[in-house]
Amino acid sequence: MNVRIEKTWRSVLHDEFEKSYFAELVSFIKKEYSQNIIYPPARDIFSAFDLCPFDKVKVVILGQDPYHGKGQAHGLCFSVRENIKSPPSLVNIFKEIKSDIGIDFPENGNLERWAEQGVLLMNATLTVRAKQAGSHQRKGWETFTDSVIKKISESKKDIVFLLWGAYAQKKGKIIDKNKHYVLQSPHPSPFSVYRGFFGNRHFSKTNIFLKEKGKKEIIW
Repeated sequence: MNVRIEKTWRSVLHDEFEKSYFAELVSFIKKEYSQNIIYPPARDIFSAFDLCPFDKVKVVILGQDPYHGKGQAHGLCFSVRENIKSPPSLVNIFKEIKSDIGIDFPENGNLERWAEQGVLLMNATLTVRAKQAGSHQRKGWETFTDSVIKKISESKKDIVFLLWGAYAQKKGKIIDKNKHYVLQSPHPSPFSVYRGFFGNRHFSKTNIFLKEKGKKEIIW
């Protein structure tokens, strides 16, 4: 199947695109876009991959669903475009960055600048119906994103995985922790942020590890 995705990812995931579940997923997604309001826009479904080629990945942050409000989702977990108000979880991420490494709040919540430095910002499910959280779960996306994690874990070494919340941590069981640096904490959601996301220091810890491995640190 010819999937419009960045060339290094297309090569790595070629076999996945030929599997029957993926064909069924594509059929479902096409029908959904024709009949409902779906986020992100179709052109942005693989933005996280397009902005962070496979051979450039240094850090992986796992989300769950895309934002389901108007104009929010654009293909990168936790991120919103420049003209969109930062959702509470993203605000809490910026608060922890400020506390951890002293970087002030950015002008907007667009995290493309992270992706371009080697941070894969991947949701477990890459699409969602407007105002219906979880509406595209268990349709095949999770199988696909599990495969992405497995490919990274098997093919690379010394990748930093940031797993925030029980959902991401469960998905992270695929990761070979002997080869990679896995950091876990509660989710930055207002419902759990005070249970250990604040104070997790994941951003400084990530950069310390990258520096030790001779890799360029992330400008958060």
